[in-house]
Amino acid sequence: MKESTEKSRRDFIKAASKGVLFAAVAPTALHSAVEMPTVVPQKAFGANERIRIAVLGLNSRGQNHVDELMALATKSNVEIVMFCDPDMEVLQRRANEFKTKHGKTVLIEQDFRKAYDDKTIDAVTIASPNHWHALQAIWACQAGKDVYVEKPATHNLFEGRKMIEAAYKYNRIVQHGVQLRSSIAIREAVKHLEDGLIGNVYMARGLVFRQRADIGNKGISQTPSTLNYDLWCGPAPMRPFSKNYVHYNWHWHWDYGNGDVGNQGVHETDLCMWGLGVDKLPERITSMGGKFLWDDCKEVPEVLTSIYHYPKEKKIIQFEVRHWHTNLEGGAGVGNIFYGDKGYMVIKGYGTYETFLGKNNEKGPSRSEKGELGLHFENWIEAIRARDMSIQNGPVQSGHLASGLAHLGNISYRLGRQLEFDPIAERFIGEGENEANAMTSRNYRAPYIVPEII
Repeated sequence: MKESTEKSRRDFIKAASKGVLFAAVAPTALHSAVEMPTVVPQKAFGANERIRIAVLGLNSRGQNHVDELMALATKSNVEIVMFCDPDMEVLQRRANEFKTKHGKTVLIEQDFRKAYDDKTIDAVTIASPNHWHALQAIWACQAGKDVYVEKPATHNLFEGRKMIEAAYKYNRIVQHGVQLRSSIAIREAVKHLEDGLIGNVYMARGLVFRQRADIGNKGISQTPSTLNYDLWCGPAPMRPFSKNYVHYNWHWHWDYGNGDVGNQGVHETDLCMWGLGVDKLPERITSMGGKFLWDDCKEVPEVLTSIYHYPKEKKIIQFEVRHWHTNLEGGAGVGNIFYGDKGYMVIKGYGTYETFLGKNNEKGPSRSEKGELGLHFENWIEAIRARDMSIQNGPVQSGHLASGLAHLGNISYRLGRQLEFDPIAERFIGEGENEANAMTSRNYRAPYIVPEII
């Protein structure tokens, strides 16, 4: 039986955490190495020492962070001490809800940098819009904070490499919010794939079928008095304020979001790579799609089909985004399908898998088990206490690679052609390479700049 991808990943992280920072992020691409830079003094957490946490971004996903951390408060000895959000109205509402539900008062700050300046805060969770994820994580590492960052970990490919450098330079535990990696059922499913249950696994299919309605076009309006709009925009261009962006529909605008392949889809891109056993980005990418129903202000495609080819490994990923009424595939609307020469596996949403074997599709092993998000946070806390990246289920590398796969598909779609990619150098090659490589980063708005040198 081949060595598992999980063991290779853990061996790589253990090696890096003992003193070497690898220039490449994938274990199969360790083409150069440099000595580990000096790290900041580390706080050794005892089993009984409380870990104090600030939550960044409270409008939507951040509420789930609060719920899961509070569920772990006694068991894992953690405490939420601060909420940060550029919208004061959101902050006050969430703080009041927290007081009502938990009987505790939490500090509130519009500027999350106040949390970074607070030496009593040990860690942060990041649930802000995509365009902020990487810079908030990097600044947190520099401030000596451990990090839980929502998917996608990055808004572009360049940011992923910088996040990895920051995590290793400052010896920070950076957990990527791909909680399927902590699911008991899905970990079992991937073990079946590694052990050959469905044979030679040559293709993965990622599915994101979510109903995304017409959002219209609300135009330009006055910035709400409760919103620090400069801080909300951060690294992105400061467009005139519009309700088209704040608070959720930023997902559908390139300056802030990455479409559904970079939203819900990062759970599935991550699982595609994990289940196939590939630990680098592909060599060929092609995407096609568009807007076919709604004449609204969305900039991203509502329907998108992307193909990611690994010719040397003889593996391929197909990824499908659909936005309205549609059929399920294998019973899944959000999930993954893996194909092997002995059968196929369907993963539905969170925590459920089924297998079908042989030409008659006879039912094989299956399992359904919930609770993966709580387990993912618990795993993060355990890694913080141990100061051990190797026990993380969602390490910073997964943030770069899973998000990076989505970014590559979006670049191919936006340029309207198939692209060739060097996964070692992480650069586009061949025809039109300069245009494609320009899209792997962005022009950052000062002072919110992701640095070239961490």
